[in-house]
Amino acid sequence: MKVVIQRTTEASVTIENKIAGQIENGLVVLIGIEETDNDEDIEWLTRKLSNLRIFSDEIGSMNLSIQDIQGAFLVVSQFTLHAKTKKGNRPSFIHAAKPETAIPLYEKFKKVLAAVSGCKVESGEFGADMKVSLVNDGPVTIIIDTKNKE
Repeated sequence: MKVVIQRTTEASVTIENKIAGQIENGLVVLIGIEETDNDEDIEWLTRKLSNLRIFSDEIGSMNLSIQDIQGAFLVVSQFTLHAKTKKGNRPSFIHAAKPETAIPLYEKFKKVLAAVSGCKVESGEFGADMKVSLVNDGPVTIIIDTKNKE
């Protein structure tokens, strides 16, 4: 699993002119699922996101987790995170999981994230044409790949 997370003060995802998910302080999680992802990736990533200290404390240092600030997650499926661009000008998405694999993992990820973090989890809709709007606070943007846990 590969995610791009952005710290936000407000964010929403809109599908067909209707807000599907909306949060205030928290993290927007753009998640790309690949064919080799499994429950182990979900467990590791949900713990990492729940405990990552990237929110400012009273002196402005990034020292608080999303749990500490009682924030929320906005999770949006994003298969394009697995784009391969080495050859040619058209990206290849060969490593992105097919819907029959990705949808159950995406749904489980959201449930486990809520359970592990104790935070509200809002989301878009897998495979939908979505419009994501956010105020990137900081800006803080971080990429995490469960296949590269360095």
